[in-house]
Amino acid sequence: MTLFIDRRSLVHQRNIHQQGYDFNRLITAHPALSNHIVITQGGKKSIDFADPNAVIILNQALLKCHYGVDFWTVPSPFLCPPIPGRVDYIHHLAEFLEAQIPTLDHNSVKGLDIGTGASAIYPILGHKCYRWNFVGSDINKDAIKLAKQWAEFNQLPLKFRLQSKSDLMFENIIKPNESFTFTLCNPPFHASEQEARQGTERKWRNLKGKVSKNLNFGGHAPELWCQGGELAFIRSMIEQSQAFSHQVTWFTSLVSKSENLKPLVQFAHKCGVNAWHVVEMVQGNKQSRFVAWNWPS
Repeated sequence: MTLFIDRRSLVHQRNIHQQGYDFNRLITAHPALSNHIVITQGGKKSIDFADPNAVIILNQALLKCHYGVDFWTVPSPFLCPPIPGRVDYIHHLAEFLEAQIPTLDHNSVKGLDIGTGASAIYPILGHKCYRWNFVGSDINKDAIKLAKQWAEFNQLPLKFRLQSKSDLMFENIIKPNESFTFTLCNPPFHASEQEARQGTERKWRNLKGKVSKNLNFGGHAPELWCQGGELAFIRSMIEQSQAFSHQVTWFTSLVSKSENLKPLVQFAHKCGVNAWHVVEMVQGNKQSRFVAWNWPS
C-alpha cells in the first residue's frame, strides 16, 4: 500500500470565504440577515453563533450571495452545516482529483455523498463550484425529501436515494454498471449520545462561557454519533468499499479526530487497499483532514 500525506496550512486558495464574511454584501443579498447582526467588542459586524436561527439565516445569505441558491433551510433537528468548512472539503477534493486524474473534465465528474442530510450541502456546493454531477444518499426519509426539494426549487440536476439499510453504505445506492469518480462523507464522530452532548456543552462554553439549557446546535443521531464513533464508521466504509472498487475511482471521508489516522491506515493496509492519501486542511482554528483510498485494479 502506498501512503501519501499532503499537509496544508491555510484555507484552500479557491475558498472565497478565506477572508471572512462581508456582512454588508451578505445583507444586500439576503436582507433578513440584518435582523441578526451584532457588533463585536472590536466594532465589527457579526452574528450570535450560539443562535441556531441566526446561523441558518447566515447560511442562506452565503448560499444566495456566492452560489446562487435561493431556496434552502435546515429544519430542526437536522444538522446545520458551516458553509466555509464544507466548501473547503470540495475545493481540496477537486485539487486532489486534478492531481490524480490528469485528463479530468469536471463536467464529467460524478460524486456520491454518503449521508447527505437534509441540507444536501456537499452536492449543492460541488455542483455550483465545479458543475459536478451528484448522487446523495441518506437513511432518513425526511432528509431525502428535503434534499430533493432544494434540488427542485433551485433547478439543480442532483439525485438523492434512500438507503433502506442503516448498516450499508454503498449497496442499494450504487446501481449495477454505474460508476463514480469519487465518494465523500462527513461521518458521525461521536461514539455515544452522551459523548455528543458533552461535545455540544463544550461548544456552548466556548461561545457563552456556560452551558445553556437549550443545547441544540442542530444535528441528531445518526448525524452526530454512532456505535464506535467515527473510527468504526470509516473502518466499515473501507471494508464495504472493496466490493465497489471497480465502480468508484476514489473513496474519501473526512476524519475529525487526528488520533484515528493511525488505526485507520493500519486497517486499510490490512484490508489490502492500493493507495492511501491524507489531505490536511485548516479552517480558522480548526484542523481537519480527509482520507482517500482506492483498490488494486
